[in-house]
Parts: sequence; C-alpha cells; structure tokens
Amino acid sequence: MAKCFVCGKQRMAGQNVSHANNVTKRTFKPNIQRVRAKVDGRPKQIDVCTRCLRSGKVEKAARGSTLTAAI
Repeated sequence: MAKCFVCGKQRMAGQNVSHANNVTKRTFKPNIQRVRAKVDGRPKQIDVCTRCLRSGKVEKAARGSTLTAAI
C-alpha cells in the first residue's frame, strides 16, 4: 500500500455514482512518487505525495552525492 512518508496520506474509500444513481465502491489513490531525498542528512529513496513535493516539505538529494569517508 502506497503511503506518503511525510504526511501519511494514503488511499481513501468512496463511491462511484452513475447517472442512474447506481452506487459502487471505489478507492481514491494519492499521487505518490518514489523520490531520492535527504532523510536525517543522508540520501534515501522515499515515497512522497506530489503535494508534499510541490510545497517544499521534502529536500531532494543531489544525484551522485555519496558520503565520503574521512580518513
């Protein structure tokens, strides 16, 4: 089940209603994307809804950035 790492948004239950007023169950799914973002200062793949991405609640990690060991 897809769930937003930031806000916890997940699927919701609802109903389709036809013109004849027939009712069937359906699910509304959030737009969740897999993103490489910084979590506790380290890059990690997380599932985030597009609303959290758009509002800037997630800091995306730069491509090719890996932590180098201090010797």
